[in-house]
Amino acid sequence: MSRTDTLLERIANRTAKVGVVGLGYVGLPLAVEFGQAGFSVTGIDLDARKVDQINRGESYIQDVPTAAVAALVNAGKLTATADPGAVRDFDTINICVPTPLRKTKDPDLSFVVSAVEAIAGHLHPGMLVVLESTTYPGTSEEVVQPILERRGLKAGVDFFLAFSPERVDPGNEQWTTKNVPKVVGGLTPNCARVAGALYRSSIDHVVEVSSPKVAEMVKLLENTFRAVNIGLVNELALMCDRLGISVWEVVDAAATKPFGFMPFYPGPGLGGHCIPIDPFYLSWKVKELGFEARFIELAGQVNGAMPHHVVDKITDALNAQCKAVNGAEILVMGVAYKRDIDDVRESPALDVIALLMKKGARVTYHDPFAPFIDGQHWPGAVDMSSVPLTPAAMTAADCVVVLTDHRQFDFKDVVKYARLVVDTRHAIKTDHPHVFKLGAPVPKQ
Repeated sequence: MSRTDTLLERIANRTAKVGVVGLGYVGLPLAVEFGQAGFSVTGIDLDARKVDQINRGESYIQDVPTAAVAALVNAGKLTATADPGAVRDFDTINICVPTPLRKTKDPDLSFVVSAVEAIAGHLHPGMLVVLESTTYPGTSEEVVQPILERRGLKAGVDFFLAFSPERVDPGNEQWTTKNVPKVVGGLTPNCARVAGALYRSSIDHVVEVSSPKVAEMVKLLENTFRAVNIGLVNELALMCDRLGISVWEVVDAAATKPFGFMPFYPGPGLGGHCIPIDPFYLSWKVKELGFEARFIELAGQVNGAMPHHVVDKITDALNAQCKAVNGAEILVMGVAYKRDIDDVRESPALDVIALLMKKGARVTYHDPFAPFIDGQHWPGAVDMSSVPLTPAAMTAADCVVVLTDHRQFDFKDVVKYARLVVDTRHAIKTDHPHVFKLGAPVPKQ
């Protein structure tokens, strides 16, 4: 029996031992899906706290119920370790580690390289290796493949190699790891067959493409599409500010067109682990080919400038009440990068707070999903804790700024108790003389 048929049989009868490297927002949900499909799954992560929590049957990811983790751990279907040597026992392994940008906007593949090097030391014939970390087109063949082949095994002959981009949307209850279609690109047809079989065992729909490079490009197109369109509507918001009309009314009216239009909405900037970062992977890669990705670069400039525009909006609102930013008491509502999640990675709210502090404002925040901000991980470089959102706190603030529109927030109370409000999310639908909105006319006094 060929290596391909052997692995396909193990996948089909659920005897394949499945490994997942990186147990964050992508890796843990994927490991849970594999476990619920009947595989014995081992997760590898260098964070000892994550390893201990999983082995205790606890989840630290908002979208993964602790009950699901506990059930798999108790059934012997899910375990976690910090030992890279566990790879030697795997039949398949999915790499789900971060791929951040350096300050120079160059890709940082250090996590991917470290993971692949650890796998290479224990790679054996018949193993399937799938990279899920978002990266530039060509990474699987130019970076991952050479490292795995250092000891003499050949990709597509002795072992299988594929790329399958993650499509996680934190906080989305409708579209999950299981029902979002999975794009898979194998190095060879047999690589695609075994990778596709693995995913079909636990995910509802698999879309096979012709190569890892195509699959890598698919992910970048998806997130570049969002980044560029958000950049467009953010620029439109700046225009509407000057024209004295509401961008929110404009977008909602345009969205009634049943064809040729998809609504995007402005905000204080881009956040999260994908959209602010991924397009620059593509921009960086094509520079090697002498191509300038002008749309991507321009959208990045527009989106990156939004926190500064928000601070200008706050400054103007305070000026309208004869107050200065310097010394103002500002209460921020929401620091997560989007509604109803606990993720503050790349959150524009943190940039807004840092800019306000530089101007001398005294800033506090409330976020039920993010009770603490570690000073090591944001531009303000100080530890902050969420304060209670009480009528007294809102009344005491010189300005209340809505940066994330969590559903838990009672915006009627905000209108009632706050003396001045700057709303960057159109959370307050009605007009009020003390409520200033992003992309909308100055309120009538």
